[in-house]
Amino acid sequence: MDLVNIIDPRQRAPEHWRAGVETRMVASAVNGAAQLCIFEQWVAPGTGAPTHSHPVEEVLTVREGEAEMWIDEDRAVLTAGQSLIVPALRQHGFRNSGTAPLHIHAVLAAPVFEAMMEGAAEMTRRWV
Repeated sequence: MDLVNIIDPRQRAPEHWRAGVETRMVASAVNGAAQLCIFEQWVAPGTGAPTHSHPVEEVLTVREGEAEMWIDEDRAVLTAGQSLIVPALRQHGFRNSGTAPLHIHAVLAAPVFEAMMEGAAEMTRRWV
């Protein structure tokens, strides 16, 4: 069997998304994914992802560090190895609540990253 689409995310430089947040796409429509968008983020203490929603389900996994995560009004602190399933269209976000860098692994059930930031007039799109 020939492996057609081997991905090595280390060959992609992380993108600066906002102050204190570096993001590296692993799989998306850009490199052949048809139904998933997978990316990693490295987040400085006190920073994170502001409240937003996606049109699809998302799974956030803490690889290293500690994250305060929320869905609507519910909040929890997750540590390395723990994941949060975020239903489609729900307002959610996270911040690094620890003192060390936070490493997050995210999987969206669509090949393109789309997010509607709280209070925004239009959708943010990446890796189209």
